Amino acid sequence: MNAAQSSAFDAGVIVRRSLFFLVMIALTLGNLFTLFRGLDSPQAMDQAQIGREIARGNSFTTKVIRPAAYTQAENAKKSAVPLTKFEDTYHSPLNPLLIASVLKLVGAADGVKWTQMSENELIFPLDRVIAALSTVFFLMAIGVNYLLISRVFDTKIAAVCAILMLFCESFWNYALSGLPQMLMLMLFSCAIYFVYRAIEASTEGRVAMTPALIAGVFFTLLALTHWMTVWIALGYIIFAAIAFRPRGIVAAAILVMLLIPATYVMMRNTGISGTPFGTAYLTLYNGLAGSEDEIMRTVNLQDNLNLNGLLSKIIRVALLQTVDIIPFLAGIIVAPLFFISLLHPFKRKPIATFRWAILLMWCTTAVGLAFFGVTPKGLDPNQLHLVFAPIMTAYGLAFISILWGRLEFVASTPALRNVHYIVIVIICSLPLLLSLPQKVSVGIQTRDKGGFPHWPPYWAPALNLRLKNIVPNNQVTFSDQPWAVAWYADRISIWLPPDRAGFEKLDNIATDLDTAAAGILITPSSYASSNMLEIPGKYRDFASMVMDGQAMISTGSTLSSLYDKDKKMETVIKRYPYRVPLIGYYMTFYSAKPVKTSDKQE
Repeated sequence: MNAAQSSAFDAGVIVRRSLFFLVMIALTLGNLFTLFRGLDSPQAMDQAQIGREIARGNSFTTKVIRPAAYTQAENAKKSAVPLTKFEDTYHSPLNPLLIASVLKLVGAADGVKWTQMSENELIFPLDRVIAALSTVFFLMAIGVNYLLISRVFDTKIAAVCAILMLFCESFWNYALSGLPQMLMLMLFSCAIYFVYRAIEASTEGRVAMTPALIAGVFFTLLALTHWMTVWIALGYIIFAAIAFRPRGIVAAAILVMLLIPATYVMMRNTGISGTPFGTAYLTLYNGLAGSEDEIMRTVNLQDNLNLNGLLSKIIRVALLQTVDIIPFLAGIIVAPLFFISLLHPFKRKPIATFRWAILLMWCTTAVGLAFFGVTPKGLDPNQLHLVFAPIMTAYGLAFISILWGRLEFVASTPALRNVHYIVIVIICSLPLLLSLPQKVSVGIQTRDKGGFPHWPPYWAPALNLRLKNIVPNNQVTFSDQPWAVAWYADRISIWLPPDRAGFEKLDNIATDLDTAAAGILITPSSYASSNMLEIPGKYRDFASMVMDGQAMISTGSTLSSLYDKDKKMETVIKRYPYRVPLIGYYMTFYSAKPVKTSDKQE
């Protein structure tokens, strides 16, 4: 290559990379400001409010009280446990700790500027902080994957993968949700980068110990971000025991790395809940019983997990992961071709070996999710397949490129050599590009208010500006969206139990502990997420309260109340007789005391 060609090449690379970074900055700023609609994941809000409590110096405590968690704590302590500074055993610690660090850094733990919304705001200010943190991890993951894929294949495939990640709607949805998936993606990408370095060293006859152990450190951090990622680490441990010499030493060292923090966490959980796995193990109900919501809202944990048809349930979830593999892999259509690429004899041994490491980690993950459950719909907090999408996409692209290059008309026409990349990028980018006009339109219309919330079911102003002023700081609420109450209203909230007996038990405990409940909040989280046939089964004794607001809205009269006419709810009605409309009767607070309302608020 002469000097002129080299100069043109360098200029072309600079232009392409500059354009990529400009688009990345535009998408980032657009999503965090113009298009941002606030957090929309219960687990994200829950972890955010735990992070805020940590930033305030309250340790790993929560304002979201799951009845099941309270029962565990009560049984472990053999006495009533205060609802204030209630210790959480549900979430993994790393993401809340990072959130706490950021909130502390920007002075957002208690500052009025951050915790109090203005009258013309619709988006809670701290929602953007949480989403920005997650987005930073997403952008870092793009960079790490570019370095990894450049090392495994070449810069062309790495660049296409980076573009596919940047224009992937699923990645942006998770980044803006506040869930820890983008942190997990970044940590997993770092881990497999060093796994590949270890494979290279082993292939060349060098000692693979150092990069293999560094990978183990990242897998340990990954496990501290989401407990389910232990299944990914298990796949790596099995691979390390087989692939790296001296056999078993690296695997044993990585296992010890995982066990050291896990032992501390399990000892803490045992002291709080009486079980080393805390409340987190109840997520088994997602896979084996259909949903964890019911067990989390239950005060009586004496009933055993229904194991009827256990094998068929596991097989069903396992098959779901294969049938819906494209949405699980972020909707990148080329990613599932990774599995076909296993049949191709790659000439470079590290590339060939690395894919078996990826496959083994994916398989152990799929087994774990078969027990704990996962769905491709919405933002599933158990979505772990997402982290495999970039590297699987790289193998899929490499496989397609090999086949494309062997076509006679492509080999004879240099201009067609990159056409397959262009087609793949266009197809995979369409979901994001087609949804942009509508999102931009809504964002521009609501720019003065900071955006439009995810309504239904979340409306931050109703909680931050109304409920926060209604409920004293030393009292609690019952709610069907306690995570939103804890995050936006900064008040302790108990997840509404399905039966009156469980409700009255917790209600009496709250009163005895001088943190009496101020009322019950009903939102679209209950009636909009279920059809009319499901509500009586899901909310049982409280079904009339859940449907109460909709009955009044439908008839335009408070005389049509279902709640008042429910004989089995008489004791609850006497305790919480006052309806306070927060957004009409779409979001209703049943208060123990009269609350002044205005026409505007109603």
